[in-house]
This record gives sequence, C-alpha cells and structure tokens, in this order.
Amino acid sequence: MALIATLAAGILTSCSDDDAPTAPAPAARTYRMGFSGIPSRPDLSLLLQTIDLWTLRADAALILSEPPWDSLLAGKSPDSLIRNNLLGLANYYRAKGLRVIVSVDPTNGLNRAADSAPLVAAGRSLTEPAIQALFRNYVVAMDTLLHPDYISVASETNLVRAAAPAALYAALVQTGNDAAADVRAHDAAAKIFATVQVEVAWGRLPPPGAYVGIAQDRADFPFTQALGLSSYPYLGGYADPDSVPLDYYSRLVEGNPLPMLVIEGGWSSEPVALPSTPEMQRRYIARHAEILDRAGALAWFQITFTDLDVAAFGLPPGSLEPFAHLGLVDVDLNPKPALSAWDATFSRPRP
Repeated sequence: MALIATLAAGILTSCSDDDAPTAPAPAARTYRMGFSGIPSRPDLSLLLQTIDLWTLRADAALILSEPPWDSLLAGKSPDSLIRNNLLGLANYYRAKGLRVIVSVDPTNGLNRAADSAPLVAAGRSLTEPAIQALFRNYVVAMDTLLHPDYISVASETNLVRAAAPAALYAALVQTGNDAAADVRAHDAAAKIFATVQVEVAWGRLPPPGAYVGIAQDRADFPFTQALGLSSYPYLGGYADPDSVPLDYYSRLVEGNPLPMLVIEGGWSSEPVALPSTPEMQRRYIARHAEILDRAGALAWFQITFTDLDVAAFGLPPGSLEPFAHLGLVDVDLNPKPALSAWDATFSRPRP
C-alpha cells in the first residue's frame, strides 16, 4: 500500500499543470566532498563498513597520514610500505568513482610544537638531513604509486611556525620545498600543495590577536599550486556557527588567488572549548557550505565521518578529545543532525 501511495503521488505530480510554479534548481557546488577512512575504532571490518557508508555521500576521498617512521627507520622501502598498506585503499576508492587527494604530514598532527611521536621516541628529528631524505623518498613513492589528484607535503605550516622551535619550522620549510622539487622531477603533472591553519591566519590561535593572513606561508612554500585549509572555528573562540565570517576562506587569497581545498576541520557536536550541541554542528555544516561557495573551493574533507571512541586508540590523554565529536554519525554509525545538512549540500549539482 505504501508503494502504491508513492507511485500515485508521482503520477499526480507528473500530470500537474505545466504552468504550476516549480522550485528553483539548487545552486551548483564547485567543490568535491569526502572523508578519510578513519573508523570510530581501529577495526578492519568497521573501517570497511564506515567507508561503504560515507562513499554514498562523497565524490572524493582523502588519504592523510604521517609517514610510517618506525618502518622507514627500520629500513623498509617506501614502495613496499605503500603497496602493502595504501595502494589497495586508493584503488578501492577509485573503484567507487572517487577522486583521491593525498596529504603527507612531516610533523606531529596532534602536537604542532613537536616532531612526529615515533621520531621523538627514536631520538630522531626532521631537523636531520637523513630524516628529511626519508620523507622526500616516501612522498615521491606516494605520488608515483597512488597518482593522487593533489598531494600535500607540508601541513598547518603557520601553526608549526607559531608553536614549534624555530629549527623545526626551518626543517619543515626545507623538507617541504625539497619534497615538492623531488615529486616534480618524477611527475611534471603533479599538483602539489601545503596547508595552513585558518584560525591562526585570522589571529585567533594560539593567543587571540589581529588578522595575520598567509603571506609568510606563501613566501616560504612558493611551490604550492593550491592552498590546503585546516579549520576548527570552535577552537578559535567562535561561539556560534553563524558568527564565522562568510569570507573566512576567500579573504586568505584576496588579491592573490589560489585554488583552495579544505583538508581537515569541522565543528564538535559536544562541548569542547565552548558550549556546543548536535544542532549547532548541523548549522555549522550549512554555514560552511556558504563559506565554501564564497571561496569557490575545490574540495571539502571532514577527515572523520564518525565520532571517535577515544579510549580505543590508546593515544596519550587529551590528544583526540578536542576532535572526538566531529563525525556526522556517532561511534556506532547512528546519524547525527549534521548528516542531513551534509547530504543536502552533496545533492547539489557540480559543473
């Protein structure tokens, strides 16, 4: 009976007066949308279930990670590591019709004041030429084997400059530029970029201050063919999604245009630095689409499709908590209100 009712409604609609008003077509979006494969818990079956769920509402996929420093230091070749761990994933994404973006992070993604944790544990640092060479070789292998649409070789450069020792930032500049040159020597068609932290550019992190911009980052990483963005406005003191300026991204490239890709970000559905709710997260997703429209962005990645079961990852306390509730579904894959806002944006046509 439900099917008959649905069919009847469709027939009645199709037989309506041709002169009846119709809803305007939704505006096209310039950006591809997607996530990374991180599940709520480190479990292979859950990983596949998560990917299968979010690929229904995505047209791009993000492979984001630090290099496997332990394995590289042990003498394993980048090619074998990538073939055994990431090539299958990239092929799986492409089999689902997704574009693939790669971001390789030279420093510590959860602590921009320090080297990657495995390097610290081994008593090594990106400041060493030998470690820089390992990174460069790994990035070349990532580009050669995965053939991403875009590849990033330096992450949140302005936050590293603000938080890390000067020697580590200098090493990031050297390594990023050398890695970009190495990739270009092997692949003249590669599209290479670096990412900046938007709240830092607006002077809202680490201490609140005036708008800073990204001129220093563009000078230090002149190879970048697109601007990668990391943005967590709730950590930058914005108490309400609608208070985030519509030119939040477009202002960064005013007078000096550059294509933009949001590589990570979101709004917590639970209180973190400021009060928040699932409904506020939903409103942020809708607001973020408007910000991306204003910027004419190329890509929008959330990184996490699900919330994170913090205890299951076994990381130091405090590492993941600020980012544990960014998902559009909870840890058991139950939808949150923000999912409907994402789906509404994804349903818009792309040129």
